[in-house]
Amino acid sequence: MLTVSELQRPGLKPLSFTLNAGECIAVSGPSGSGKSLLLRALADLDPNEGDIRFNDRPRDDFTAPEWRQKITYLAAEPGWWSDHIAEHFTDFKSTLPLIARLGLPKECGDWPVIQASTGERQRLALVRGLFLQPDILLLDEPTAALDPAMTKEVEAIIQERLSCGCAAIWVTHDEAQATRMGSRNFQMLAGQLIEGAA
Repeated sequence: MLTVSELQRPGLKPLSFTLNAGECIAVSGPSGSGKSLLLRALADLDPNEGDIRFNDRPRDDFTAPEWRQKITYLAAEPGWWSDHIAEHFTDFKSTLPLIARLGLPKECGDWPVIQASTGERQRLALVRGLFLQPDILLLDEPTAALDPAMTKEVEAIIQERLSCGCAAIWVTHDEAQATRMGSRNFQMLAGQLIEGAA
């Protein structure tokens, strides 16, 4: 599905790996080691070098919106560009079942963004990303602001997507979560990606 060869940028040493359909690569490591830089490079949000292919098509064959729909990056601090929650969705009503599953009221679409807590914004950003039906999810600490019950629910939702052929790269500081979610586990140390748990 995704083939990465000699990907590099400032803060990342050249790295190569493959990601197959239904697979979740968990990436852990110290703060500042390059985990988020890796996800941003894969999403093509920052300048980077290397050969990245989706289903054997080079990244350069895709427009930026096409690439980011197929390979969707969910930042640890999600971006919001309009005043109200629903304005960030093309069809907010269709997301309501997932929003309810994540413990949010249907009225949250009317909320000003500033009214939502960090955890609520994190869950809403996940809904926004999943609504795109991406082939690959790039998840940067997606449960960092959530309690154990909601963390379990998010993990279950991602597992369901994986079982349907979606793939994911999941950055986490939680070693137990990396073990639960990762079909393969990597460590990021000083910009170097190393396969295998610490």
